[in-house]
Amino acid sequence: MTTQQQINFEPIFDLGQIVATQGALEALQDDRELAALLLLRHSTGDYGDICEEDREANRQALKYGSRIMSVYNLFGSSCLWIITEADRSSTTLLLPSEY
Repeated sequence: MTTQQQINFEPIFDLGQIVATQGALEALQDDRELAALLLLRHSTGDYGDICEEDREANRQALKYGSRIMSVYNLFGSSCLWIITEADRSSTTLLLPSEY
């Protein structure tokens, strides 16, 4: 018996204006395709490498309108955070050290 898993490519919230810190830009090394893929994952509810508590916080954020956060481990030891503000006016790509 085979099962099919449906993958959602439709955003479940607005990103607003997208901005990135200098560190995030350097970590992505001008790889716009990777940045676009991570933003797609974030906006469709694939929050990357977050703990279950943060995943639940994101579920609540969708219901009640608070901040949404994703964490993605990049090549090597780099880690990238993506944070969408509570009012959905902007989304920031940044390194944890820049928070």
